[in-house]
Amino acid sequence: MIKVGIIGATGYTGVELLRLLAPRNDVEVTIVTSRELMGTKVSDRYANLRGHIDLEYSAPDMKVLGKCDVVFYATPHAVAMNTVSELLDAGVRVIDLSADFRIKNIPLWEQWYKTEHVAPGLVADAVYGLPEINREAIKTANLIAVPGCYPTAIQLGFLPLVENNLVQCNRLIADAKSGVSGAGRKAVEDFLLTESTESIKAYGLSGHRHHPEICESLNNFSEDEIKLTFVPHLTPMIRGILATLYAPVKNGVKVDVNELQDLYEKRYADEPFVDVLPQGQFPATRDVKGSNRCEIAVTYSAETDTIIVLSAEDNLVKGASGQAIQNMNIMFGIDELTGLNGISLMP
Repeated sequence: MIKVGIIGATGYTGVELLRLLAPRNDVEVTIVTSRELMGTKVSDRYANLRGHIDLEYSAPDMKVLGKCDVVFYATPHAVAMNTVSELLDAGVRVIDLSADFRIKNIPLWEQWYKTEHVAPGLVADAVYGLPEINREAIKTANLIAVPGCYPTAIQLGFLPLVENNLVQCNRLIADAKSGVSGAGRKAVEDFLLTESTESIKAYGLSGHRHHPEICESLNNFSEDEIKLTFVPHLTPMIRGILATLYAPVKNGVKVDVNELQDLYEKRYADEPFVDVLPQGQFPATRDVKGSNRCEIAVTYSAETDTIIVLSAEDNLVKGASGQAIQNMNIMFGIDELTGLNGISLMP
């Protein structure tokens, strides 16, 4: 039985962790923390967990958390870095859903997150938790940095092209659209129903925090420096990401859509949560809602010599909590699909 603690389980990712972990008989959630809701029953706050999670929110007591086998941080950025070392010293394995350990370049992280990193020594040891590229390292990791939601969809879409040196890596474009839950559970005017419904808008054009994460990770697989134009959009749906990716073919390289289809199918043939769709079929966010699956389709525009990839995921599952649990399964030698092979919700 794996003893699990969750720090900050009041937001969407924390509650999604509880939803996915609660039915499992190989996991025991022993502590769920929230200073704000301390003493409140989790099921009183989230009625969908009634009968599944019989715990009260408590203060983040490091002695209690230190008795867990693994602790998830479902906290805002720049929180986990303050206490992770104490848990690691106690022999606890840590899975952080925030951005605190995703970017190896500390000055770059501090530039984007506007704060000093107080645990830079742990960053080098943290494993970037995208199983499709780091599965072996995840198996023995003590600290996992779960990728961001946009970086997951975008990297999985671009990765086969970058790995095989097929495209001009200095001219990549990612046009990505997300549901409002990607911004977290907070009262912000832009995310109110009356403000976001029946509308779509771009944001973060001057720079988005996921941009350096995407580039740094993809650079590990590219012969040339990754340069990415990344434009995120807010769409009037609760959850889901659809990324439309454009990659100009490298000069002198000849491709056709059948070769590309074969390339993607072979790259992800053994990946249980990446579904490369048949030619002529294209992903939609409704098809992955509630699942840990990322759907991918690849096509080619001969007129512009550009490869176009579509990548869809649920931002709260494969883009966050589901991927975190996928990492936990790998870390503890459990079948990777355990607790994550549920069918997508329709409609």
